[in-house]
Amino acid sequence: MRRMAKIFLYAKLIFAFLGVFSLIKPLQALTPQQEIIEKARLTFLKLVTGQEFKSLPGYVKQAKAILIFPNLVKGGFIVGAEGGTGVLVVRDDVKGWSDPAFYTLASGSIGLQIGGQVSEVVFTIMTPKGVEALIRNQFKFGGSVSIAAGPVGIGVGTSSGTNFEADVYSFSSSVGLFGGISFDGAGVLARESHNTAYYGRGATPQSILIDRRFTNPEAKLLKDAITQYSR
Repeated sequence: MRRMAKIFLYAKLIFAFLGVFSLIKPLQALTPQQEIIEKARLTFLKLVTGQEFKSLPGYVKQAKAILIFPNLVKGGFIVGAEGGTGVLVVRDDVKGWSDPAFYTLASGSIGLQIGGQVSEVVFTIMTPKGVEALIRNQFKFGGSVSIAAGPVGIGVGTSSGTNFEADVYSFSSSVGLFGGISFDGAGVLARESHNTAYYGRGATPQSILIDRRFTNPEAKLLKDAITQYSR
């Protein structure tokens, strides 16, 4: 009898464990949108705390918006292409940072080139003009919006009076054969399908970033990370 009791006890423990595991497993699975947001958070923290990007925290403190691409892929043989999906958050002086909206960066080029490259990039949007171009889906580097590479290895003043010459500054960490990264001519457009999937119907950059009509509690960790370095 004792043996049978032990067997029943072990069986109950096993079924209880399987029941708990079945509840936990779905929670660990990330949607494609949440995976992008989590990778964006990790990219932001990696760059903002990196020794080679000592100036980035100063730019973050004064940025009107921050655009993060955790996985930009560039490749080509004569004809090159670059693209990836990331997130944009916009600052409000009263409400703080918005929930993220999803965006895609895409560009193409023709010339003598061969190789591949993967980059993690943080763009600090320093002017209302840059933010408006993103909201209106009219954002093109080197066209409507000026861009410059963020200083590497030095600090930058954080006073509100600092004069930034470009609308956008880029901070990138890259691995690959191209040995550099240029965003001139690249366009950035809202990823409507991701915004709808993450927030629901009617979720546009304007309604997410400016009107604040849509929120998702799963974006809190990203917002907290950016808030920590923008005070």
